[in-house]
Amino acid sequence: MRQTLHDITTKLEELGHTVTCAESCTGGLLAAELTHLPGSSGWFNMGYVTYSNQAKQHLLNVNEVTLRHYGAVSEECVREMALGALIDAKADYALSISGIAGPTGGSAEKPVGTVWFGLATKQRIWAKQHLFKGDRDVIRSQAVEYALRFLRHYLYR
Repeated sequence: MRQTLHDITTKLEELGHTVTCAESCTGGLLAAELTHLPGSSGWFNMGYVTYSNQAKQHLLNVNEVTLRHYGAVSEECVREMALGALIDAKADYALSISGIAGPTGGSAEKPVGTVWFGLATKQRIWAKQHLFKGDRDVIRSQAVEYALRFLRHYLYR
């Protein structure tokens, strides 16, 4: 994970770009990782921990209809989370994460370990889903690592 983070910071510094994040199930772990290296204030200004639906609506402008119809753990929600963070933070990139870390809360349609990721730029929004295995801590850690790889992929394409 540290090499991925180093690659991200190198590219952000090279481009003069910034990144923000909007997190739900990871509860701030992505922001903590993004600010791990010295000098991170040069490319990371703020992050959002929006654990509740109310916080997603209030801080990121996620539509209530989106949450009611698709749920917080959905492609539609992470797209809106990423866009809301991108706009509010005036960043170049915004990562979003929403999932079910467990041990409860899963369903047949969305089992424990289901996590959606969003990545927004001023030009486009991408979304991906991944199903992780393990306990709550493992799922949250894997989600942060996956989000960083997601960002790295688009920075270096």
